[in-house]
Formats: sequence, structure tokens, C-alpha cells
Amino acid sequence: MKVPQTPLVFGPVYKDYIWGGARIPAAYGRIGAPPICAESWEISAHPDGESVVAAGPFARSKLSELTARFGAALIGTRATDPHRFPLLFKLIDARDRLSVQVHPNNANAGLTRGEPKTEMWFVLDRAPGASLYAGLADGVTRDTLRAALASGTAESQLVRLAVEPGQALFIPGGLVHAIGAGCLIYEVQQNSNTTYRLFDWNRSGADGKPRALHIEESFKSIDWSLRPPAMKTPSPSASEDRNAWFDVVSCDYFALRKLSLKETLTQSMDGTSFHALFVEQGRLSVAAGGETVALNAGASCLIPAAAPHYSLIPDAEVSVLVTTL
Repeated sequence: MKVPQTPLVFGPVYKDYIWGGARIPAAYGRIGAPPICAESWEISAHPDGESVVAAGPFARSKLSELTARFGAALIGTRATDPHRFPLLFKLIDARDRLSVQVHPNNANAGLTRGEPKTEMWFVLDRAPGASLYAGLADGVTRDTLRAALASGTAESQLVRLAVEPGQALFIPGGLVHAIGAGCLIYEVQQNSNTTYRLFDWNRSGADGKPRALHIEESFKSIDWSLRPPAMKTPSPSASEDRNAWFDVVSCDYFALRKLSLKETLTQSMDGTSFHALFVEQGRLSVAAGGETVALNAGASCLIPAAAPHYSLIPDAEVSVLVTTL
């Protein structure tokens, strides 16, 4: 089969965790989403939630199958493993607080046989007073954290950050963190589903029993050298006519930029990375490889690395989040 160069649109994979809300289907017109829609995995090759192409010549193909078949032509020459899709893209709706948790990083994942996971959050919306938790407070040690966990007062050990829509937060593997109630988040992360639950706010799960904690795995995964991060407000990097790019987050695993789009833009590709698009606001058409797809707010698509270029045609002013390796 010919190497894909057209926009790939996938069916979402929904997760109905107990802390989830209903904003994802309400805000983005999702039909068939569960009543509690905690997460929507938008682009994923992870076996815990695999994306399947929704339409076009590759319809019904799994992303992992396409990656195994086309390798760097799909994901780009920057990928460490050309036959494993390296990232995972999610929407997260936190009606209630998520657990306080930590993910392994590349250096310590072997201690627990987990998958390393560095991620970033882009705040799409938030309830008044909503916050995020990221990092340990000054003076916190292994002993003080263990004591707070035992007494159910772990919140005192955390750094709490006020949030506004349009801000972002970088969460490297090894950083203790939690999403607060009322946040609607777009998440970009390494292709991993390893989460160690450190504290769950003394609540019960759906069965009325406390959810399992992973204290020892968490302590092996915490990078005690990490300082609490600050919220980032995207800064302008370049403009083309009436369109403007904003730098959001860049790390060893991915780079995310925001595009404020007022007129048609043709973006060149150089084969080093796919481009993953998420429409934050507005509506646009995406043309590549002789095919065009229409995307509403809340929709995602993947431009294969082999595409020489793609065009974004806005209906009006549009905001797009663009992620590359």
C-alpha cells in the first residue's frame, strides 16, 4: 500500500474514570461518549487504548499497524524507534481531583519495570478557582512525605498552582503532580500508561473501597532533584502575514506550538517528524496528499512525516495546537 501522505483522523478512545465529567462530549459534540468521560485518547498506539483510522484509504487500520508497516515515513526520522509511535495525545476532563501521582522517567523506569512518561498539559478551560499540583514544597523529604501520606495530609507537601485557559505546564517523568477539579486539559505525553498513585485524597472508588496506592513504586520513581515548575504562557516565536506561531513547550520527546490562524497557511514538512494537530478553537480544513478533511473545535488529526506539505484553511480565526518530535 502506498505510503500515507493524507491527513489521518482517528476515532476517540474514551475512559470513564470516577473523577471524570461530561464536558468533552458537551463542548465538542461527541456522539457515543460515555456519561462519565474522564479522558478521550485522541491519537494513541498504546495497547490500553488504540487509535483506529476513521475514514479514507487507511480506514479501520490501527495506528500501531501503520507505524509497524511504514516506520519513519509515518512518524519521522527523529523517532528513536521508527516502528513504535512515540507519543500519546489526550483530552482530560477533571470533574474531581485526580490522584496525586508520579510516572517513571527514562533513568529510573527499570526500577519498577514501568514505562517512562514525560508529559505536558495545555489548559483548555477551568472552573473558577481551579488549580494544578506540580512538585514538592520546600523542605519536603522522604520522611515528611511518608508521614503525610500515613496521616492523610499529603496536600501539605505539594505545590499548588492557579491556572488560566491558554497556559501550559511541563511535567517531566519523576515529578509528583495532580490535576485539580474543574480543569479541562489537552495532554501530550510519551507513549506510556504507567501511573503510580501516591495519594488519593482519602476517597473511595466506585466500589466503595479505597483505590489501590503504589507507595513504594512511587518513591522509586520520584526524582527528588526536580524543582516545582511554573505555569507557562505561550510566547510568540514567528509570524507569517496574519498568522502567528507561539512557543508552548519543547523537550527531548516533543515540541508543541500554538498557531493563531487567520488566513490559509501551507506548512512544509521535512520528513523528520509527523505533525499532530488539535483544533483548540474554531473550524478549519486540512489538505494534504490530495485529500481534505474538515476539523471542528476539539478534533485532532495526524499529518504523516512523508507528506511534503499540508495546508490549513480556516473558516474564520482559528487556534491550532501543533506537536512534532
